[in-house]
Amino acid sequence: MKPITFKGKLYLIPTTLGEVAPEDVLPQTVKRAIDFITDYIVENEKTARKFIKQIHPEKAQPSLRISLLNKHTEEREYAAMLQPCLEGKNVGLMSEAGCPGVADPGAVIVKLAHEKGIQVVPLVGPSSILLAMMGSGMNGQSFAFNGYLPIDKSEKKAALKNLERLSFEKNQAQLFIETPYRNNKLLEDILQALQNSTRLCIATDITLPTEYIKTLTINDWKKTKVDLHNRPTIFIIQKS
Repeated sequence: MKPITFKGKLYLIPTTLGEVAPEDVLPQTVKRAIDFITDYIVENEKTARKFIKQIHPEKAQPSLRISLLNKHTEEREYAAMLQPCLEGKNVGLMSEAGCPGVADPGAVIVKLAHEKGIQVVPLVGPSSILLAMMGSGMNGQSFAFNGYLPIDKSEKKAALKNLERLSFEKNQAQLFIETPYRNNKLLEDILQALQNSTRLCIATDITLPTEYIKTLTINDWKKTKVDLHNRPTIFIIQKS
């Protein structure tokens, strides 16, 4: 008889959404996971090591085995990242900010883990998408995250109008994001493209000391000044 081989687990480890004390937004389960996990899959090694040190200063940094998952990673490299799980070791998957697998490249690793029969363990932590929805006052029973809108001005305008239409027809909040240095330009485009009665929530710097969450109609936003430059922001629209 072959000996029974136990697989390790893939832990989805949330991180902070910016420069904030981890104990303010992360439970002790995150620290406990980092305590016993040595193998990690991350987007950026430097920031990942900094986060681990911040959470668990006693953790021996030289003992960490880190695999990089970012836009330069090739699909053929994915399997090797989960090999420790097949050898009975636990692996931690971390996002650069927030929850792994949600608006995050880590989803491909989670998908592969399921295919290989590896148990996936998501840990509690801050999600900018959910926190923005919670604070928006829009329909939390039905909402959709649409990622980035097109860069081309005419295509962006068409996308915004389509999301506005969907939000009305389905009574569904529509969420989207932009590269932080283009936030102010996106806001200008939103105010030009959408109807005055449509509601817009701007949720910026969530969980940080500079957090700003406000929902107004497009008409009222036109009378309001806010600087979103280089500040992580979730935009939510809904027409009723």
